[in-house]
Amino acid sequence: MFVDMPLDQLRAYLPERPEPADFDAFWDRTLTEARKHDLGAVFTPHPSALTVADVYDVTYAGYGGHAIKGWLLVPRGAEGPVPCVVEYIGYGGGRGLPIDWLLWPSFGWAVFVMDSRGQGAGGWRRGDTADPEPGTGPQTPGVMTKGVHDPDDYYYRRLYTDAVRAVEAARTHPAVDPGRIAVSGGSQGGAIALAVSALVPDLACALISVPFMCHIRHATQITDENPYAELAVYCRVFKDRVEEVFTTLSYFDGLNFAARSAVPALFSVGLRDGVTPPSTVFAAHNHYAGPKEMRVYPYNGHEGGESAHAMEQAAFLRAALGA
Repeated sequence: MFVDMPLDQLRAYLPERPEPADFDAFWDRTLTEARKHDLGAVFTPHPSALTVADVYDVTYAGYGGHAIKGWLLVPRGAEGPVPCVVEYIGYGGGRGLPIDWLLWPSFGWAVFVMDSRGQGAGGWRRGDTADPEPGTGPQTPGVMTKGVHDPDDYYYRRLYTDAVRAVEAARTHPAVDPGRIAVSGGSQGGAIALAVSALVPDLACALISVPFMCHIRHATQITDENPYAELAVYCRVFKDRVEEVFTTLSYFDGLNFAARSAVPALFSVGLRDGVTPPSTVFAAHNHYAGPKEMRVYPYNGHEGGESAHAMEQAAFLRAALGA
């Protein structure tokens, strides 16, 4: 059993944020560079035996103009443009197969699933997108330390940029209502949804479940679980680079995105979660600047609230999307 802080302390936990002075300039520059590449979103009808949704195999230009794959599922028979949930995936996973993404179409909403570049062979859901950037310098297995010596080279700069471009791609499809877009994800996907909620300010809402990449240095000090353990291993070997590592990570820490987010958000946390410890999740929630709610699952770990939480999310989405 993992024990972090008592719930009353978690609700009041508001640690200092390790914010670099040029945080906003860094992300403005990053997205400006990305938008110099034609988005070029292509939606190819995908043969499927599914009867509840029309499926499109998606390709669009993400960071560096790199080709990013995805799925778009639109409820079959939908009249007029429908709201869309842009879904981001947990660590090591890829976009999988269309049948994996029927939840939101079952409620009458489209879902746009972004593949995670360079992931999808982690043992649980396949991916189809390469990461053309080789990264520089040594790294531990996984992507947590890929390019971690420099914010410009760091893997999550590319992934978060892909995620912003995913919202832009979803908005180009005629079946999607561009004014009713939500973002959603759990673990790594929750971290991405949190970042996008700050970088794309006109979203309808964000579903941020057991988010990773929050209060990162603290996380490495209280859990030995992967993926945070990748950072600890790297710092154990490269003892002279510890401050350099955490300086880079401050550009990607969810606490700094939370302080800039204004869209309504639904968070969730499992109090027995050793992967994304509760204090890291509450730190992001408590710094979140927009309207927010938290669902707490005292006896759950990193799986969070599972199907019960999906129903909470659906109710939150219905109110935010007006559908």
